[in-house]
Parts: sequence; structure tokens; C-alpha cells
Amino acid sequence: MSNPYKRAQKSYNQFNARVRQMTQKILRKNNIKMFGQGTQTMMFAHGFGCDQNMWRFVTPAFEKNYKILLFDYVGSGKSDISAYSSKRYGDLNGYVQDVLDICEELALTDVIFVGHSVSSMIGILCSIKAPNYLDRLILIGPSPCYINDLPNYYGGFERKDIEALLDIMEKNYIGWASFMAPIVMQNQDHPELSDELEASFCSTDPVIANRFAEVTFYSDNRSDLPKASVPSLILQCADDVIAPTEVGHYLHRHLPKSTLRLMKATGHCPHMSHPQETIEMINKYLSAPHTT
Repeated sequence: MSNPYKRAQKSYNQFNARVRQMTQKILRKNNIKMFGQGTQTMMFAHGFGCDQNMWRFVTPAFEKNYKILLFDYVGSGKSDISAYSSKRYGDLNGYVQDVLDICEELALTDVIFVGHSVSSMIGILCSIKAPNYLDRLILIGPSPCYINDLPNYYGGFERKDIEALLDIMEKNYIGWASFMAPIVMQNQDHPELSDELEASFCSTDPVIANRFAEVTFYSDNRSDLPKASVPSLILQCADDVIAPTEVGHYLHRHLPKSTLRLMKATGHCPHMSHPQETIEMINKYLSAPHTT
């Protein structure tokens, strides 16, 4: 007759082995890196065509007080490209689910989610779907909709502009990357930043990049904004052709518990071009009392 204790122990060990296997799988899938001396997690989510390396100028400032979590979306950086599915990632919900899977698998709570560009919307959608995981949102260069809907909304682009950009991207991806990188980055006095962004664009699989671009630029999440309940900081750059100032003000008006800060930084990537200002604004916001 078998020992009930041994059966239970065997079942427990098998369960733990499955959990460890699942955790390792998700760590590889999204190339997750964790470091830092704090207990509260700051999760940094990169924008389109980028990867976790883009955060290297700001994360050292938070290592002492927070646990830093970096990751790459599937199809970006050093993620597991074999995990990419055009069905799963056919809209932002696939990327949202990846973030929630990371939180669930690593048992994260009270996360400070720092999202750049399209990741800002991914973070907002996460906060609506599972607010228990998140404490606050830091939204850098966010936009709920890139296409104009005049006279009620100015997103910065006409639909025909987006269609033309995506057409060029599909026909000549390398040329598109060379054209777009300096426009997105601005800050011509630091050409190495535009070069890095261009290299990042070019390192991404063109087919996946094109699909992610379609998902990003055709998304319209304006109706989702009032559903959010997690406090947020909107960092709005000056002279940002991707997310103009009007968009920042629109977000602030429609996103509950949001704080808007206008930056001196120009371009769309202040965490790279103006890391000190970015750090200071985030720290000031996090050190201030907030209601939940």
C-alpha cells in the first residue's frame, strides 16, 4: 500500500517543477532581467522598434530603492522570436497579456510600470484589466490615437500619412529606418542617439516590425481612458512629432488620476536624449503622496 505522504510529496514536487519550468519559459520568452536593491518593482517597457537596452541611462538612478525589471516584447531585442504569433499579436491585447503573464508568473504586486510610447497604452490597458498588479503608471510620450479625428481630436497624423509610412516600411524597411530614426529622436546635436535608434529598428525582423507598426499606429484607445483607475504621470516632450503636446493635454483631461508634466526635452525618447530630466520628474512624482 502506497504511503499517502509520499504521494502528496511527489505531487508537490511535480507541481513545483512545472512552476519552475513555466517561469524559465517566460524569462526566456521576454528576455527578462531583474536587479536592484529595493522591494517594490519598477517595470520598464520599451516602445516600438526598441528594446530594454534603451533604458540604461535611467535605470541606475532607481536601483537603490527599487527592484528593476527589464524585458523585451516578443519580436524585439533578444526575446524568443519563435514565440511570435500574428494572431496573438494582431492587436495590443497580445502585448498586454504578456505583461500580465509576467506579473502573474513572478507574483508581482504594486508594480510601478514605466512605459515608453506604445507601451504607455499597453500599461493603461493592463491597469484596466488587472489593476491589482499595478501601483502607478509612468507614461513617456503616450498617445491613445495617432490619427487625427478633427475637429474633436488631434493625433498628429492623417490616415494617409500612416498608410504612406507603412507602405514605405514594407517596401524598403532599411530606408524607412534611416528616414524615421532622426525624426523620432530629434536632438541633432547627439547623432549617436539617432544612429542607435536606427540600428535598433534594423535589428528587428521586418515582417514583425511592420505588423507591430500597424498595431501601434492604427490603435485607438481613447474610449478606454476613462476606465483606468491607477494613478499616472504623463511626461510630454516638446517638439514631439509622434505624440504632440495636444495629445498630452487630451490624455490628462480624459485619464482619471493623471498628472501631466511638460518637459523641456525634445523629441520622442527623453529617457535617452534627456535622462536626467526624465529621472528627476519620475522621482518627484513617486515621492509625492497620491490617492488610490
